[in-house]
Amino acid sequence: MDGATVGSKSRGRTITTEVPARLDRLPWSAWHWMIVIGLGTVWILDGLEVTVVGNIASRLSEDGSGLAITDAQVTGLGAALYVSGACFGALFFGWLTDRYGRKKLFLITLAVYLAATAMTALSFSAWWFFLFRFFTGFGIGGEYAAINSAIDELIPSKYRGRVDLIINGSYWLGAMGGALLSVLALNTDIFPKDLGWRLTFALGVVLGLVILLVRRHVPESPRWMFIHGQEEGAEGLVKDVERQVEEDTGEPLPAPGSAITIEQRESVGFLEIARTLFRSYPKRAVLGFALFIGQAFLYNAITFGFSSILVKFFDVSSGHTGYFFAVVAFGNFLGPLLLGRFFDTVGRRVMIAGTYLLSGGLLFVTAWFFSQGWLSATTMTACWCVVLFFASAGASSAYLTVSEIFPMETRAMAIAFFYAIGTAAGGISGPLVFSGLTSSGIVDDAVVAFCVGAALMTIAGGVAAFFAVDAEGKSLEDIATPLSAREAAAGS
Repeated sequence: MDGATVGSKSRGRTITTEVPARLDRLPWSAWHWMIVIGLGTVWILDGLEVTVVGNIASRLSEDGSGLAITDAQVTGLGAALYVSGACFGALFFGWLTDRYGRKKLFLITLAVYLAATAMTALSFSAWWFFLFRFFTGFGIGGEYAAINSAIDELIPSKYRGRVDLIINGSYWLGAMGGALLSVLALNTDIFPKDLGWRLTFALGVVLGLVILLVRRHVPESPRWMFIHGQEEGAEGLVKDVERQVEEDTGEPLPAPGSAITIEQRESVGFLEIARTLFRSYPKRAVLGFALFIGQAFLYNAITFGFSSILVKFFDVSSGHTGYFFAVVAFGNFLGPLLLGRFFDTVGRRVMIAGTYLLSGGLLFVTAWFFSQGWLSATTMTACWCVVLFFASAGASSAYLTVSEIFPMETRAMAIAFFYAIGTAAGGISGPLVFSGLTSSGIVDDAVVAFCVGAALMTIAGGVAAFFAVDAEGKSLEDIATPLSAREAAAGS
């Protein structure tokens, strides 16, 4: 990176705008549903991808699958490559998202995902499969940064918490579909061994194309536009949305809140982003790390050993583990769906800390029950459902937290950075560590895996109790003053 790109570039005119306040005072409308459907549905694809691969691992490793690959390679190396691709993709596309806008990037990242998934379906050797698992993750990682930025900047402050949690939680709808789809794909009475698993990836491509068609109608973030010298476009876009909302509700909109004065700029360099995250907001940076690492390890402790535990300890057929996982996935989706509104009413601090501490504590209890031999496949699944009901809401709140507690100019990069660091710690090392522990067939090894995940989740809950930001109902600009704002003041 040359010296010209280190700091802020091309400072422009100073303008005063009411765009943020006008967006935040909007009532819920059909326009907001279009945003949710166009942007949020990609998490369903992510859930489908990850779950399908985990559940068809046993089929891929069988003779006649068309690939010379082992079960451990699929769930270990393959999963680690997918996650590492997501980390690199988040950082690469996160920087581009802050620089070139939300809309361009959430179209590009989906295109990358579609191409890589199609190539995965055509795999003819292990190296080809691994290569395009990496690039599939690369596209998905970029989606996290681009889409969470856009969602938080377009959804009114009153609804931001619950909408963000439910959208991130929709990952588990994809996981349910992936689990049930894998049962169908593994049925050799319907599909040959070398075809069923390919069709599951092909379905992901079809769903992605449908999402791409809807997403074309999602606008650029007006908040990004007015900071980057496109204030006329931002004003026009917000006026059009206000007109649509008034037509939908049949009532005039209330007056907006206070205006904000900003000095337009082209971009923010990496050094300024780093200074903002770690010098201006050190407590928030610690919070972001703790939340992402905690949820990554807890989920890896359970999900990467899910099928192996059911098969090795409870004699469940590998072709039927998908049914159990579908039940667990449904419990995961119910968490954000039912608890999401409390993040906007009870408050962020209580709910984030509470969901992390509860899920960590309940996983410790589950590990103890398992070590005593008190569980069956059904009761083990029930325990996982309860743990992940709370953990899913907590994990979704990690994305909400880092997308709203840092200045607008760094939002996508902040999401990308904490996602990449937390996921690299839990998502790359997690599969490599936990796949060995949970597939060993030794009860104590699986218990260790559970306890590691539970401990890190509990620690993260304690950090949230002290450092979480009371962001409920507040404008993004009040939570973290934009760097481009005149007389901008950093928070703690």
